[in-house]
Amino acid sequence: MMLDPLNPLIVQNDRTLLLDVHVPKAEAARAAIIPFAELEKAPEHIHTYRITPLSLWNAASAGFSPQDIIAVLRAYTRYEVPPGIGEGFFHTMARYGKIRLIAPLRGTSCTESFPGFPEELLLVSDDPAVLREIQAADGLAQYVHTIPQGFSLHLRDRGNIKWELIKLGWPVKDEAPLVPGEPLDIGIRELSLAGLPFTPRPYQREAVQAVLGDQGPGTGYGVVVLPCGSGKTVVGMILMSRLKTHTLILTTSIAAVHQWIRELLDKTGLTKAQIAEYTGDVKSVAPVTVATYQILTWRPHKTGDFPHFRLFRERSWGLIIYDEVQLLPAPVFRITAELQAVRRLGLTATLVREDGAEDAVFSLVGPKRYDVPWKDLELKGWIAQAICREIRLDLPKPLKIPYAVASSREKYRIASENPLKAGIVQYLVDTHGEDQILVIGQYLDQLASLAKLLKAPLITGKTPQGERETLYDAFRKSQFRLIVVSKVANYAIDLPDASMAIQVSGSFGSRQEEAQRLGRILRPKGRGAAGSPSQGSYPQGRNAYFYTLVSRNTVEERFAANRQQFLVEQGYTYAIQDWAG
Repeated sequence: MMLDPLNPLIVQNDRTLLLDVHVPKAEAARAAIIPFAELEKAPEHIHTYRITPLSLWNAASAGFSPQDIIAVLRAYTRYEVPPGIGEGFFHTMARYGKIRLIAPLRGTSCTESFPGFPEELLLVSDDPAVLREIQAADGLAQYVHTIPQGFSLHLRDRGNIKWELIKLGWPVKDEAPLVPGEPLDIGIRELSLAGLPFTPRPYQREAVQAVLGDQGPGTGYGVVVLPCGSGKTVVGMILMSRLKTHTLILTTSIAAVHQWIRELLDKTGLTKAQIAEYTGDVKSVAPVTVATYQILTWRPHKTGDFPHFRLFRERSWGLIIYDEVQLLPAPVFRITAELQAVRRLGLTATLVREDGAEDAVFSLVGPKRYDVPWKDLELKGWIAQAICREIRLDLPKPLKIPYAVASSREKYRIASENPLKAGIVQYLVDTHGEDQILVIGQYLDQLASLAKLLKAPLITGKTPQGERETLYDAFRKSQFRLIVVSKVANYAIDLPDASMAIQVSGSFGSRQEEAQRLGRILRPKGRGAAGSPSQGSYPQGRNAYFYTLVSRNTVEERFAANRQQFLVEQGYTYAIQDWAG
């Protein structure tokens, strides 16, 4: 039965929510459902959200009750809320907090890692059936010892327990204490080093507060989801200034390490002596240390130890920041499982993991604490408005037979390296004379050919790190307006004036990659870095352009559709244009 035709939400029995974006209350409804529903699709008229066990556990961790969720749905629904759906919410959300991880009430001992903190923790529940299920679980037996009130476990197994239990559908409410870490005075500058005013944005402050909560049990860790170009680094720096403790920052590349260090020096009161780089090139440790995932996961042979894991124990860290947390490698997950007494912040543009390990991020880094739709920040001028286009072109006749008889992987490469793409790239570059352009691809021979055609610099994994930094810096200073890059530029590279990307080839269906490549061009032009000196609106009439070139009637179409699903989920529309030549 229809309740109110002006309400924007349709609630369905399968826990999907359909949001009519043309109704006046649509924005309010979207803001209200974000804490407990995940965006799946956002085309022009009807957006689809889904309520999942993980989204309900995220909501429960943020203090939402099933009654709160039902109240939101009833406030915005166009039709009656399906009967019984709230009961399903209750049963799912009741699983969060049913099992708690706590410190012993009395008697603490010192450990080598965390002096003054209990060596053992307690896993407790008020439900005897739950305790029996834990006792019977094969994967938990190696970690727990039965005691009258539940189970005891060693401090080092805190994360492993949480990881195993969420696989069984039991998200643990972790109320055990967090170490404060060694103190460090960190403040945010009111003026950048260039002497320009610096004011963090409201949503950046809100994100930090969502992670900190009341700083009581169960707060002080979690994941913040913000679009590329919106200033996730600033969120990390604000949190550092609030906690004022030794901090370890993990990121994706040496270029990203240097970017973090530049931002820390520019926007905080930290000195060069207080910040260290820990990479393949330099291995030093300071109160704030920035390292790459790659160096941490290096080992001399496949069955050996990870020698650089010692970095996690070099100092009394009070905060670990995981940049691009959706890329967290399995070995770092394992060491993170041991570091559950340290406050943790995950930063990402999308929690999508191609291996489906979002629940591991939830357990070991923390629940999602803050999320803002990309289009919301675009409408407010915090990120650029992007126009997305897919250009389809035929394979040349000489390649059609080789394509037909090739293996699946070789088919993709033939389609991706379609030589006719070069002419389209040249045309797009020529017709966008005012834009700073990135030509992005997967295959090095193709990229080298395009760089030669366009007379543009080329950056790949083979480019020495110093040369990469020089080229990135020259591009930032507009010494040239075109650069050809491989996937090494997908993550955490700050190129604020890039306003156009041409994607000539990509990884097999990777939505993560699509998100990151689009993110290279989303930083508003003429305003400086996110949260930085210039806080005006995005200039009227200036858009960002994202072009993808796809060979028609090939497997590339299918993989491109999968990658571009991310664009649809974030609310972007894109036109498909057939190229006639």
